[in-house]
Amino acid sequence: QVQLVESGGGLVQAGGSLRLSCAASIRTFNSFVMGWFRQAPGKEREFVAAITWSGSNTDYSDSVKGRFTISRDNAKKTVYLQMNSLKPEDTAVYYCARGGLLSNMALDAFGSWGQGTQVTVSS
Repeated sequence: QVQLVESGGGLVQAGGSLRLSCAASIRTFNSFVMGWFRQAPGKEREFVAAITWSGSNTDYSDSVKGRFTISRDNAKKTVYLQMNSLKPEDTAVYYCARGGLLSNMALDAFGSWGQGTQVTVSS
């Protein structure tokens, strides 16, 4: 059974930073791509970032590239999302998800979602 627990969300002013964490109870955590998605009110869930099993490769949506950084600690079974230069349009519930095996970053390979953590950026 896969359990993902996000934390680190909150209220921050535009230009500020937050670091999200996702603790995973996946026995083979270091075999999977991990990713972050977000869903703003009235919008569909969208991809934010992903990282391969070893952390050697990452991918970002164009909207966050250069501002957000995804990383992982396989020993702690945790994935992080460092968010800098936050904008009001980054306001959303952020979800952690398990992706495909090893380096498979295909979007349809993501599943096993966490409960989400709210990020609110004020202008």
